[in-house]
Amino acid sequence: MAHKLVIVESPAKARTIGGYLGDGFVVESSIGHIRDLPQSAADTPAKIKDKPWGRLGVDTENGFEPYYVVPRDKKSHITKLKGLLKDADELYLATDEDREGEAIAWHLLDELKPKNIPVKRMVFHEITKSAIQEAAANTREINNDLVEAQETRRILDRLYGYEVSPVLWRKVMSGLSAGRVQSVATRLVVDRERSRMSFKVASYWDLEGTFDAGSKAEQGTRMFPAKLHSIDDKRVAGGSHFNHDGQLTGNVVHLDRRRAEALVTALADTSFEVRSVESKPYRRSPYAPFRTTTLQQEASRKLGMSSSVTMSVAQRLYENGFITYMRTDSTSLSDTAITAARRQVQELYGADYLPDAPRVYASKVKNAQEAHEAIRPSGDTFRTPAQTGLTGDQFRLYELIWMRTVASQMKDAVGNTVSIRLGGPASTGEDVVFGTSGRVITFHGFLKAYVEGTDSADSEKDDAETRLPNLTQGDAVSAASLSANGHETKPPARYTEATLIKELEEREIGRPSTYASIISTIINRGYVFKKGTALVPAWIAFSATRLLEEYFDRFIDYDFTASMERVLDEIANGNATRESELGEFYFGSDRQGGLKPLVDGLGDIDARENATFPIGGEESGIQLRVGKFGPYLEGPDDDGTPLGKRANVPDDLPPDELTVDKAKELLANPTGVDIELGNHPESGLPIVAKAGRYGPYVTEVLPEDAPKSAKPRTASLFKNQTLESITLDDAVKLLTLPRIVGVAEDGEEITAQNGRYGPYLKKGSDSRTLASEEQLLTITLPEALAIYAQPKARGRAAAAAPLKEFGNDPVSGQPIVAKSGRFGDYVTDGEYNATLRKDDDLATMTLERAAELLAERRAKGPAKKAAKKGAKKTATKKTAAKKSTAKKTTAKKAASKKA
Repeated sequence: MAHKLVIVESPAKARTIGGYLGDGFVVESSIGHIRDLPQSAADTPAKIKDKPWGRLGVDTENGFEPYYVVPRDKKSHITKLKGLLKDADELYLATDEDREGEAIAWHLLDELKPKNIPVKRMVFHEITKSAIQEAAANTREINNDLVEAQETRRILDRLYGYEVSPVLWRKVMSGLSAGRVQSVATRLVVDRERSRMSFKVASYWDLEGTFDAGSKAEQGTRMFPAKLHSIDDKRVAGGSHFNHDGQLTGNVVHLDRRRAEALVTALADTSFEVRSVESKPYRRSPYAPFRTTTLQQEASRKLGMSSSVTMSVAQRLYENGFITYMRTDSTSLSDTAITAARRQVQELYGADYLPDAPRVYASKVKNAQEAHEAIRPSGDTFRTPAQTGLTGDQFRLYELIWMRTVASQMKDAVGNTVSIRLGGPASTGEDVVFGTSGRVITFHGFLKAYVEGTDSADSEKDDAETRLPNLTQGDAVSAASLSANGHETKPPARYTEATLIKELEEREIGRPSTYASIISTIINRGYVFKKGTALVPAWIAFSATRLLEEYFDRFIDYDFTASMERVLDEIANGNATRESELGEFYFGSDRQGGLKPLVDGLGDIDARENATFPIGGEESGIQLRVGKFGPYLEGPDDDGTPLGKRANVPDDLPPDELTVDKAKELLANPTGVDIELGNHPESGLPIVAKAGRYGPYVTEVLPEDAPKSAKPRTASLFKNQTLESITLDDAVKLLTLPRIVGVAEDGEEITAQNGRYGPYLKKGSDSRTLASEEQLLTITLPEALAIYAQPKARGRAAAAAPLKEFGNDPVSGQPIVAKSGRFGDYVTDGEYNATLRKDDDLATMTLERAAELLAERRAKGPAKKAAKKGAKKTATKKTAAKKSTAKKTTAKKAASKKA
């Protein structure tokens, strides 16, 4: 029977849309991209392998024509789609309405090659019955300019990555990657850490007081705080009066501890009067509805979600019809959305909170795709969070979006701000002024529904109020208490995911839809690690960034990267062509050089110099090297030999904390250096403790004339032991392992051993697990026999109880639990397992972090199954992947055929 075939990206979306379109439609998913540039040599078509540009998969000699291949795991699905197309009388390409979605639609058209049937481009911004039916009735053609822009982006990224990454492999470390936007994002994080490392701390003091307004004050606001503002009409120095080098700027009074404490004494008997009272009206307008970046920032601040988890949860909400499309840089709302929001304002908060006219928000993002709405609840009538039936992260994120949308159509918050100055003479003759300010909100307006989070704990939220007494100029007040307080200036704060996204957007680097994957990439590649919510660059990022800055300065420049986004916008608008822009980027022009001649003409790069960073300046004699196995220190040894001593640098030590003193401490107790514990009471051999690559251990030191076949006894420390606490007695006990516990009745020895998977007993080939490492030293023969008297579990052991339960995964909907495995602790949703990272602490791990680990693992696809031993090899027929020959005009003609 003939049907209309609708193709979307995801199975979840296909299920939802299929229910709305009903009979006569078959809705199937492409499961994401159906083809791409070759990802490996095995994927590269045979006919281009020998070409100079063959490894790129892009014909740089002929208009930068891409050679697309269908991945092996997608070929059977393409066959399925072609089978469905045979019985179809219409084809609807219903992928997302952005550049990537438009390109997927074109790839489907080019690969499926429908004949003699109309091809329609179907687009929608929300998955509701009315929106889907309207989209099916109002289709358009494929937008070839959007396809061209997306292809250009893909080729740009391929050229950059495939030309620059090999330089990093050769000169920094194998396995690294470079990316057109990824490397720039890494540079931002490195630059911030450099600023922290060069920052000079300055100290300053001030006075804080609690003042009493006396009987003139209203009840409850008699006592109020104030801080020292000026002395003899000169402003008292605060943190903002010091520059990055710790130098004082401006004509201010710098108080040290001695002077601040003396001033407290001099003001002990001072009577203060109100010098001035300045009152101003306060008004705050609602925040615009969410777009992609503001949603990611706010979900990070309020919900503790990473950008990747936020987008994963939002994707689920969108596909299941709860919110509109979540990849957008627009803040506009449709008329129906505005009507729905205003209706809920009146229902939930009353007419007093509803403005006379709807609010319209203009996008602040350049080249915003206004065809998309802001992110909002879907439908003509908004469901309250309680009406959705959602739970967990989906409920929390929907609630955030719903509150923000409703609040955007509410009245302003209004109130008053008051600034008061109090003055009085010190006994030393100085005229001292204190200042304080307060805010009272008389009508909360939209703040009744939603208050935006802040990036700093010190920042004041929009709904914060500080009430002050109703004072007038000339009123007398007294100081109930005064204290001197010392402060230090703080270095620039490290980026968090929220602030890095904000920085990238403000610099116009990348696109909102790419930020989550960019941040995930620089973390997964080891360039950046997390310390709490802060993003900290690893030393490998310093080395890679230094090389790129020195040899690829233009291509890692912030302004240049932003200009490439504008180039892509020009192509999307039909004002530029792929060939010309890629030609200038790759080969260069009269105005500037290109990537290809730059890579070809690099010459010698001193890899050692690039990977070396002096610690505390050349005079310290200490330097950090980024080596094959990670960063390590080199410094003078005890004999004064320069760089004669080495020490590894802990992976979780932030670069700005590697001071000269810290470096000397690490060099004094380097990894691999022996800690002498004493001599073994029986053998007389020295026993030392060491920090090895696989953990701390103790070992005997054999004499120099010992035969080569002699092996020293060695034992790993127990988990509850450290190098700092280990004693000679402890070491002697450890060296007894493996220990003979006794002989069983059948004459076989029972030994206690510490293995890869923990402590156990061994009797012939029969092993039994012990509960703790301490049992290795204390278990007796009767206790061991009692263990062996118990029946041994056969086959697969019963599943151990979870170490921790987190809640349901936002993507799969299945419960996430933590378990202990042979390679360490991991989290699982029953389908995918994700091993915990070295900086993950199970005790403090949240559902969001567990979901983030699973999202990263899920993105890598299913684990490859190992081939069975002895399996018969079958000859495989090599088929060269087809070059994409369909031009945009072909797609346009096919799409224009109407029923």
